[in-house]
Amino acid sequence: MSTHEIPEPGGQPGSQPGSRVVDKAQYGLAAFLVLAGGYVLIDAGGLEDGFADQPVQPYTLPYVVGGVLVLLGVLLAVATARGDRPEAEEGEDIDLTQGTDVRTVGLLALVLVANIALIDVLGWAITGALLFAGSAAVLGSRNWVRDIAVGVALSLGSWYGFYVGLGIPIPAGILDGVL
Repeated sequence: MSTHEIPEPGGQPGSQPGSRVVDKAQYGLAAFLVLAGGYVLIDAGGLEDGFADQPVQPYTLPYVVGGVLVLLGVLLAVATARGDRPEAEEGEDIDLTQGTDVRTVGLLALVLVANIALIDVLGWAITGALLFAGSAAVLGSRNWVRDIAVGVALSLGSWYGFYVGLGIPIPAGILDGVL
């Protein structure tokens, strides 16, 4: 986060008298919101009309979302110009002085890559259960039976939810014909 000193009556202890800190990153976020909202508004202009009897046309929601994004970007820029700053993150129960646990992140990435590599062969029902159980083990769980049981329940439930409920085919793999 970049900051810039601007004179203002009363400052923080240890700083020059009459200075305040302006968060330039908030201006960047405001600009991003305005640009994203503008893009959504322009893109919504190319949508075709729906049926004549529809009270809400297909372009209505993108216009609302784009307008809200632009409005929020402008309001953020105004608030930043007035000197409003967000509160600093206190980290809840996280020790912010500690570094990243590279081993854990690497093992989680390995479990995810294994899932991606095996999903076409084994299918989601199996790799989803292994994904959950492997992630739980990497994050510290030592109850394999429970982890695999919960993983199987979640993967089967999500497979049936997508395949049967939504009609979206998910790879069944070696369980094709069984599920």
